[in-house]
Amino acid sequence: QVQLVESGGGLVQAGGSLRLSCAASGNILSINAMGWYRQVPGKQSELVATIFRGGSTNYADSVKGRFTISRDNAKNTVYLQMNSLKPEDTAVYYCAARSLVAGIYDYWGQGTQVTVSS
Repeated sequence: QVQLVESGGGLVQAGGSLRLSCAASGNILSINAMGWYRQVPGKQSELVATIFRGGSTNYADSVKGRFTISRDNAKNTVYLQMNSLKPEDTAVYYCAARSLVAGIYDYWGQGTQVTVSS
């Protein structure tokens, strides 16, 4: 089992920045990727950023050049640095872990609200 705890959401003006954190605990070695999803009511969830075990990263086109995913292995923590925020970035952001065995994102954090005002 893996437990994920997010922090760092809040209210920010357009053009501002926020950094989300996701602290992982439990069977960390079973994870081969960590991702950040976001969910807006009434819309499909969007995978905005992924960091793989080897360190490579992927980003959704909607956030490329503005968001950066990174990790601190010593702290078992993944970060999402969000710059140049736009009102359309407003969503609940979820940290997720993909296990080696299942090959899907099967561990989820509780979510943190990010609100960008215009």
